[in-house]
Amino acid sequence: MSIVMVEEKLKSYRASSEIEEIQALREITQEIILASLARTDFYEYAAFQGDTCLRIFYGLNRFSEDMDFTLIRGNPTFAWKPYLEQVIRDVASYGYNMEITDRRETDSHVRLAFLKDDTLEKILQLQYAGKTSQLGKIKFKLEIDTNPPGGGTNELKYVDFPYISPIVVQTPDTLFARKIHALLCRNYVKGRDWYDFIWYTSRRTAVNYQYLEKALQQSGPLENTDIHVDQNWLYNKLLERITTIDWKEAAMDVRRFVPVREQASLDYWNTQVFLQQLEKMRGTSTKEQ
Repeated sequence: MSIVMVEEKLKSYRASSEIEEIQALREITQEIILASLARTDFYEYAAFQGDTCLRIFYGLNRFSEDMDFTLIRGNPTFAWKPYLEQVIRDVASYGYNMEITDRRETDSHVRLAFLKDDTLEKILQLQYAGKTSQLGKIKFKLEIDTNPPGGGTNELKYVDFPYISPIVVQTPDTLFARKIHALLCRNYVKGRDWYDFIWYTSRRTAVNYQYLEKALQQSGPLENTDIHVDQNWLYNKLLERITTIDWKEAAMDVRRFVPVREQASLDYWNTQVFLQQLEKMRGTSTKEQ
């Protein structure tokens, strides 16, 4: 039975706590969903993006809950239903009994869908999860942007679990630009965004300025403006943002998403750390208009 594949994969994570075990199980399921979508024509029209994409394909060292996608070209009539029906059929062979909630919001270009499963605790041999309390339903939020900003770039990657599958994903420079849009436009501080900022800057990842500019013009405080985004403009905006954040509070948000061995490093988050990371953005290669 394919549930054995899930159990063996789960063991490879060597989880040391209930949180880590649940996050590992979530990620395994995310890969099964990605592979299932590859059995349809989904990736002819869409690309994987966001934090889970960064985790699975580029090595981000924290877990992420949601699965974000973008259409390669805008299509206001996109619907999740036919694709998720395939997913439901495929995951059933691994012991899942998922249900779909498809939230089509007519006033938004973002289409949301939720997958829920409450059977895994009963059929998996879990070491930590569910021992002290009921595991309950594991939920997955899938989100797709049906009206993406222009200028994004994609590449082809592969997952090797549960079988080799081709996945179209956004390139790191475009992922970083999308993350910066969130850093500048959220009306609250999300520590996970800043954890990712450290990841990108420590690798001196280039920024897709063309994509960032179009995204800022499409949504957020700078919507419908004629701003020109370049390295100096971005440096000053991030400098302003970094110096106003309560970093102890920001670190609390990310703690449960990183391995236990790494959590102590969050105690060192402060303004100086992030200003140091900001300096690493100077002189990186860029993709500008």
